[in-house]
Amino acid sequence: MFLLLLALALHPQLRAYEPYTFEQARRFLTAHCEACHNAKTATGGFNIFKYSAKEAMLEDSREMQSVLRRVREGQMPPVGRPSPPAGDRDAFTAWLESSLRTAACAEGLSPARALLKRLNRDEYSATIRDLLNIHINAGRDLPADGAGGEGFDNAAETLFLSPVHAEKFLDAAREALRYAFSDTRARARFLVAEAGRPEPSGPPLTAEQAGRKVLETFVPRAFRRPALEGEVDKYYGLFQHALRRKEPYDDAIRFALEGVLISPYFLFRIEEANPEPSPALVGGYEMASRLSYFLWGSMPDETLMQLAADGKLNEPSTLREQVSRMLKDARSTEFAAHFVEQWLGTRELGRDIKPDPKAFAPYYESEVQSGIRYEPILFFQEVVANNLSLLNFIDSKFTVASSKLAKYYGFGTIQGLRQQPKRIELPDGSHRGGFIGMAAVLAVSSLPQRTSPVLRGKWVLDAMLGAPTPPPPPGVPALAEEHNGAAPRTMRERLSRHRSNPACASCHNRLDPIGFSLENFDVIGRWRTEEGGKPVDAKGELPDGTSFEGPEQLKAVLMQKRDLFLRNLASKLLGYALGRGLTLKDSCTVEQIVKRVEEDEYRAQTLINEIVLSVPFRYKPGTAANMVVKEAR
Repeated sequence: MFLLLLALALHPQLRAYEPYTFEQARRFLTAHCEACHNAKTATGGFNIFKYSAKEAMLEDSREMQSVLRRVREGQMPPVGRPSPPAGDRDAFTAWLESSLRTAACAEGLSPARALLKRLNRDEYSATIRDLLNIHINAGRDLPADGAGGEGFDNAAETLFLSPVHAEKFLDAAREALRYAFSDTRARARFLVAEAGRPEPSGPPLTAEQAGRKVLETFVPRAFRRPALEGEVDKYYGLFQHALRRKEPYDDAIRFALEGVLISPYFLFRIEEANPEPSPALVGGYEMASRLSYFLWGSMPDETLMQLAADGKLNEPSTLREQVSRMLKDARSTEFAAHFVEQWLGTRELGRDIKPDPKAFAPYYESEVQSGIRYEPILFFQEVVANNLSLLNFIDSKFTVASSKLAKYYGFGTIQGLRQQPKRIELPDGSHRGGFIGMAAVLAVSSLPQRTSPVLRGKWVLDAMLGAPTPPPPPGVPALAEEHNGAAPRTMRERLSRHRSNPACASCHNRLDPIGFSLENFDVIGRWRTEEGGKPVDAKGELPDGTSFEGPEQLKAVLMQKRDLFLRNLASKLLGYALGRGLTLKDSCTVEQIVKRVEEDEYRAQTLINEIVLSVPFRYKPGTAANMVVKEAR
């Protein structure tokens, strides 16, 4: 009972003491929105008085989604207007989100419109690697890709193509081809024919014959589908043009291949529109790319392409077989790294987030820093590869570490553990287990010179429960550091100033207790018992009086809210797999996925399989609006 009360108190959005009603929602809008959005002014075209009934509100789902986002993120009411109490705001947004989702799901499952997806920088590098059989970071000079959708840099919404991108893609293609032509093994992979080279079944080919043979093989692989009529001829024309300029065979074919590598059909994942009114299964080659860029971050291999050609790839049994095969492939490391580092925020370690090297020198010791960064990735891979419970991400009895990292954590000597990281059982009393006990997470949720209960509390709510906190009110100063010989204070004493400010208290009363429970971990994730000469106080007390202490009790609370954790993880992974932000319709799919994963004891591969078998992953919409899919599983 203690854990349940604590879990409910963690976040007002999670409380369920009384049913929230439409009349309460109307009173909220009247109290906080009427001044600007009444029938007379209707600022921004929004008039709250047109919603006299719940049905009218839910029919205007696009407008209500905008209201939900703006209120949740603290954009409304605007600066200068009184903000609603946090509890009122969270109750309103929870009711509105639930009502919109229920209305959307009542219609059935339907896929969203597919967006044009450019290869992001990492996908481009991996695709060039697999296409040309070379091992260089071909995309290193491309502009960085911003995060979008559910927080990932593969979201179509943010992957635009600027003039700078176009120039850099041409430079990258030229460099990659120069490297590939100079590498004997790579050259043999994609130059399937060369002028004058003897053929197994006939005389040597002429330059023209060799060039066409190369392009007939290369174009379908690069475009990840069979070549369209006349498509190879277009690039063969570039090759012939170069030959007419008396260029050597290598230069001429390289010129044509450059053209292939800057084509939209290579740089983008383009899917054909469905001309029928009803949703339809995506094509076999489209599914091959959806799978490969989800689980490998790269192009489909020959197995996927052959299954697509045979018309078998979209069969549920085949999809399950391919997921199992692909997760065993070394390329699945790309999936683990890209997803985990962006989900947990640990990608920023060593970039924008760097612990103070003077104060925290052990973090920068040989092999320690890399061990810290890769621990969450390798841990994720261990759980997925062995189809373990996803609840290990909350708390576990093992991690994946090298001897250096184990020593850093104070585990002592572990028999058989060397420089290469491997799974190890956690010693009793280690205070580790799950992502929360990992140095990478603890460092990324700290400041360079001190811990931050606020950032750590925010990280737990956002990354683990999917309950982000609005930004602080305007004009609130940052927590001042102590200077001029001031007596050191504990972090709890410093933060008490923010909690005493009514404008700050609503969020800090939610964030700080969670962060305080992790105060035994310093900036770089080492266990400590003192701070500023005083014993660490890892107790947290929530507004309702519920108290808890230390990471173990915090993880016990999260275990009680495993449904929220799983829903957040499923949403994140579905958004990553689809390469776009989720819609209200997608929330119906998430609920279906969560139910099936719960029924299978939270198995990691069940989550991945359910995403691959889901309506938005397997289907494309038709021309008629709101047509649903009758699933055949």
